[in-house]
Amino acid sequence: MDAKNSVEIADVASLSYEQAREELVAVVSQLETGGASLEQSLALWERGEALAARCETWLEGARQRLDAARANAAGGPEATGMAEPGRD
Repeated sequence: MDAKNSVEIADVASLSYEQAREELVAVVSQLETGGASLEQSLALWERGEALAARCETWLEGARQRLDAARANAAGGPEATGMAEPGRD
């Protein structure tokens, strides 16, 4: 990987989910349309892979946050085995 690719891949890490997804859609569209040279197609493919990985990172983070919220919601007095004060 050359310095230019390193910079391009590194800037993917700063994208929001929506930005990465939008750019990924554009990259896929360009690849499907064709007309690019082999070198350009490979660069687009690499960019697409980096964008897809970024989207997956965002989605995994969201999944973890949802799991944590569900666990906290389920962690009420009944879930912990402790009754609320005044209840038997």
